[in-house]
Amino acid sequence: MVDPSRGVLYPARLPTFTRLGPPPRAAELVVWFWIPEWDIAPGRSSRQEVVSFPASNLVVEPDGVVLSGPTTRISHRDLSGTGWAVGTLLRPAAVAALTDDPGAHRDSYTPVDAPDLHAAVCAAMVGSAASARHATAVEVFSDWLVERVGEPTPDARLAGAMAELLMTDSSVVRLADAAAALCVSQRTLQRLARRYVGLSPAAMIRRRRLQEAAQLIRDYPHADLSAIAADLGYSDHAHLTKDFAAVLAFTPSVYRATVRPNENSFR
Repeated sequence: MVDPSRGVLYPARLPTFTRLGPPPRAAELVVWFWIPEWDIAPGRSSRQEVVSFPASNLVVEPDGVVLSGPTTRISHRDLSGTGWAVGTLLRPAAVAALTDDPGAHRDSYTPVDAPDLHAAVCAAMVGSAASARHATAVEVFSDWLVERVGEPTPDARLAGAMAELLMTDSSVVRLADAAAALCVSQRTLQRLARRYVGLSPAAMIRRRRLQEAAQLIRDYPHADLSAIAADLGYSDHAHLTKDFAAVLAFTPSVYRATVRPNENSFR
């Protein structure tokens, strides 16, 4: 599984956060489930800033179900009071069963009419130990997805292989690399990305590299930024800085200066 902190710009600010793999029956539909729970003192809040994975999430919260589409910029949420969410990072096969055009959901949250899913997950998240709540929530969520999606098509499976490759393989820095690895044309990958992801393959590669860059900058505060850029396949430091600024609105140097590994979780 991908490092759980990848994509989270300030991990020290996270509330109680659990990330769980899917059961085998849902493995073609879900990358992982994520479950935050929080209880923040009155008058305080916790801002969660994330460079999201190039994918969609289906999220159940006490007040409803939403489809969170793929993002093109940094996203954040300010948490306060007491609450929870049960979300899943969706694989392409599941996305295609929820929308005909995932690109239409970029940078947005769309309510999903799924009262049975909402009721089942809410019931699972009441009482008992956290581990039991989470396990039950994952089971009922998986059951719902399996029934909703059915058997993935060959195209959906190929789109899943593409997304897995672009999300996890640091040696893939160009669309041609992915096409060669999967033995298909670049045009095929572009078509699959449009139908099953909502972002171009090139945008997916850029997002993974940006996540990796942020993690290296955070974890190795004294590493040379030019060396990090070279290791991740950027042409130079300026290229990395341009990508950072385009998505995060600040530079790698500013991020390095502001990130604090042991900062207080709530501000």
